Amino acid sequence: MESTGGNVLWFTGLSGSGKTTTAQEVYARLAAAGRPAELLDGDAVRKAICSGLGFSRDDRMENIRRIAFVANLLSRHGVTVLVSAITPYEEMRDYLRKHVNGYVEIYVQCSLAVCEARDVKGLYAKARRHEIGMFTGVSDVYDEPQRADLVISTEHRSVQANALRIVEWLNRARDGHGDSAVAEAGDEPSACADVAQQYTAAALELAPVAESSVSARPGDAACPPEGDGR
Repeated sequence: MESTGGNVLWFTGLSGSGKTTTAQEVYARLAAAGRPAELLDGDAVRKAICSGLGFSRDDRMENIRRIAFVANLLSRHGVTVLVSAITPYEEMRDYLRKHVNGYVEIYVQCSLAVCEARDVKGLYAKARRHEIGMFTGVSDVYDEPQRADLVISTEHRSVQANALRIVEWLNRARDGHGDSAVAEAGDEPSACADVAQQYTAAALELAPVAESSVSARPGDAACPPEGDGR
């Protein structure tokens, strides 16, 4: 059904693919245009409201549910939400498509070899040495998205070019001149009642994180490592 709030732009891809870098650039462009927007970085959200979760399949699914809950709280008030999270399993993205209002899936496409070459923290190397378990792309799967609304390549296009394409696509969708960027929305993502207020508070505190990350965003040539690949 049509959303009366803001869209949720969900950036999915391997660690080092450029999700956060691209999301930061889109956020900066929306903010410069005076459009209310928030950036939810998967690592920041995990530290704020998901620190008790591990990296089992079930825990990773719960992590995504919690991010979705925060995104819905923001988007219902007209905020365009940008989420940067690996989101490796197709079942996660199916869940988001059903439960997140205004969901737009953006697949940040980049080969594993290039992602490893960008990994200044050496996380892929640690995963290859079995020092890190459940590492997406090495010891855990990444289901390549089959139903993404947008696919962008960070190997062959600059951050600025990709960000411009996303903003233009979003504008066309909002104006009704392109495919709708609004997904079917189901019930609110399930979450434990005793942590709902915690989610709300954390969502309101994430704006400074987004702003500081935008001011320090890197250039095109070296996309930063994103999380620990899990």
